[in-house]
Amino acid sequence: MEYIRDYAMYVSVFGMFSLVWFGWAQERPRPSWRLYIGLASGLALLLCLTGVYLSITNWDAPSALNEVSAYRNYLISFYAECIVAGAGAFVLTRWKRKEYIAPWVAFIVGLHFIGLKSVFDDPSLWILAALMVAVSIAAVVVSPKLQVANSAITGIGAGTVLFGFAMLGLKRFMAAMM
Repeated sequence: MEYIRDYAMYVSVFGMFSLVWFGWAQERPRPSWRLYIGLASGLALLLCLTGVYLSITNWDAPSALNEVSAYRNYLISFYAECIVAGAGAFVLTRWKRKEYIAPWVAFIVGLHFIGLKSVFDDPSLWILAALMVAVSIAAVVVSPKLQVANSAITGIGAGTVLFGFAMLGLKRFMAAMM
């Protein structure tokens, strides 16, 4: 990946979704975890806002999404992710298995990064995909053992992974600026 604007957007988007996942982690975690989840949310918000600033100030820079086919493939991946995640959440709700919605969504989000690898020509998105899928599976196994909601483990895991990739985006942005 060679586009500075895309690195800035990584910081912004991954930072924002890190914040979202840490928010979802607030559903029935251990009480002693709440402060740390709150602090992580605050850091994710700051990282997101940094990415927003970098994105705005580099808006005219080239992006992988400037290519029509890349943008089309991005939209296909995004809409497919939303439809499949939403349909799965609907089914889980109907089956009275709402506790599996967060891991399901993390699983689908992880899979969608596989398709985005070719859009952005960024092999690190395969790693992000694998980590998100691993978090979704681990949450279902670990949550009952810790007696917390699946969303607590999914949110902490996905939030941490996305925060790490937002930081990676920031590092890549800074390196590209030098």
